[in-house]
Amino acid sequence: MIGLIAATAAGSIASERLTAAWPGRCRVYEGPVREAVARAFAECEGLVCFLATGAAVRLVAPLLTDKAADPGVVCVDEALRHAVALVGGHGGGANELARQVADVLGCAPVVTTATDAVDVPGLDTLGWPVEGAVAAVGRAVLDGEPVRLDADAVHPLPALPPNVSPVDGAVTVDGATADGAAFTLRVTDREVPGEGRTAVLRPPTLVVGVGASRGVGTEEVLELITRTLADAGLSPRSVAELATVDAKADEAGLVEAAARLGVPLVTHPAEVLAAVEVPNPSEAPLAAVGTPSVAEAAALAGAPGGELIVPKRKSSPEGRPAMCTAAVARRRPRGRLAVVGLGPGARDLLTPRAREELRRASVVVGLDQYVDQVRDLLRPGTRVLESGLGAEEERARTAVAEARAGHAVALIGSGDAGVYAMASPALAEASDDIDVTGVPGVTAALAAAAILGAPLGHDHVSISLSDLHTPWEVIERRVRAAAESDLVVTFYNPRSRGRHWQLPKALDILAGHRSPTTPVGIVHAATRADERSSVTTLAALDVEQVDMVTVVVVGNTATRNVAGRMVTPRGYRWQTAGAAETAGTAGTPGASGGEQ
Repeated sequence: MIGLIAATAAGSIASERLTAAWPGRCRVYEGPVREAVARAFAECEGLVCFLATGAAVRLVAPLLTDKAADPGVVCVDEALRHAVALVGGHGGGANELARQVADVLGCAPVVTTATDAVDVPGLDTLGWPVEGAVAAVGRAVLDGEPVRLDADAVHPLPALPPNVSPVDGAVTVDGATADGAAFTLRVTDREVPGEGRTAVLRPPTLVVGVGASRGVGTEEVLELITRTLADAGLSPRSVAELATVDAKADEAGLVEAAARLGVPLVTHPAEVLAAVEVPNPSEAPLAAVGTPSVAEAAALAGAPGGELIVPKRKSSPEGRPAMCTAAVARRRPRGRLAVVGLGPGARDLLTPRAREELRRASVVVGLDQYVDQVRDLLRPGTRVLESGLGAEEERARTAVAEARAGHAVALIGSGDAGVYAMASPALAEASDDIDVTGVPGVTAALAAAAILGAPLGHDHVSISLSDLHTPWEVIERRVRAAAESDLVVTFYNPRSRGRHWQLPKALDILAGHRSPTTPVGIVHAATRADERSSVTTLAALDVEQVDMVTVVVVGNTATRNVAGRMVTPRGYRWQTAGAAETAGTAGTPGASGGEQ
């Protein structure tokens, strides 16, 4: 919950804007400001104070206890010019909150955390527990000191700057280790000796499988888990979940143990666990819950593709039989592939989600001209794999291979990556051994339509005229079906030097079903610096104006030219043809397209 505190009318109005933008996420604290700040600080995960920074500092300072536990505080000035991340930049989430507030209120976020200022990820922002010499190693990363990366496996972390390297030969500095680096960043689920120049990042790789008798106590479960991990030299901070059989989903001792460890309790059907091959099956759980193994099988079920690293162990309560068993499996790290649509080219049409995925990636794969559009947004140390036109399948295979190797990969394309772009070849190549996310982008058709007016107001279809991958006979059949169905048609890849006859042929097919006066829009390089557009007719269209970066939109029999703009009426039953032709739908109640 985000607490909102305002001392003036302007602040109260701004609070209302945040509440409207974030329904269910905000709580307005009223009354004396000092008391409101104190209550919000105790109850919320973040505060937005519409106060002067000096006043906010004096109010918050007595409340601060620990940066790992304190809420983040953002201060917004009276004129709504700046959203200042005051305290709790990383641990409290104030830096991100300041950016979110700025997005809603239209002000500038002010973030002074050093790593954020130079776009280097802080060790405490990587999403995993970190311990050891965090401040010292973080400062070394920031200052460009050589830092040795010592990881048990490749994990999908964001890009780290070039001075953080697993290779030997770093520049020697005072106190350097054998390979030349004075500082070390360890990425491991193993317990390692604490050293003054080592920070340890704990990946969530461990699944603890637990079997239990009815009525088992929480302390017995926790004692067994703690001892099992300690004896194996494993860190409890790398435990991702406790796992057991469905029949134990409501076992209070297991539920409370998971809560105390801060991890979920995940359950599996007995028949699923019975199919898992384990080294130590037993007749007792088979008779009790229908599977010869709970602890070992549940641990492996929670770590598909991983390995059992600690076989089943029993608890050892004094003076009575054991009531629980535990086993530990290690997950194989899963790489991550984000297929990112960059939009039509204008920077302000690149979505916030796309920006975040670019920042999250350690590897970016894409066409060279698309990489150039976003190169300035990539974190220092991002590995860029770019290639020229015609290498779509190679880029898709490369992106999937990098993700399979464990990296966080962004495969980029223009418009929406799922529309005539990289998503389909990449996902055809990918299997279920990597995590995949799609990031939508503004397509060329939508960008062109917005420039032309409202040509896509009713049913429409997009057709690529490139016959490099699709036989022309198939394309022609689709164009003919669209013509007979009276659909608005958007042509992608309409014409190039080597393909000059396809567009005239497609237009001839449409002309057999539509009037010569049917509006046609052409948009070259939508939203880019050399954008140009015009609205003409099916009879008057000059195909010489069209090239590969042009989108051609052909209206249907209802599309009209209204004040130089293409308008295809939505087609509400109560809307008269005369109103649609002379005034379009503008100003007509209910005609916004919101009702489908």
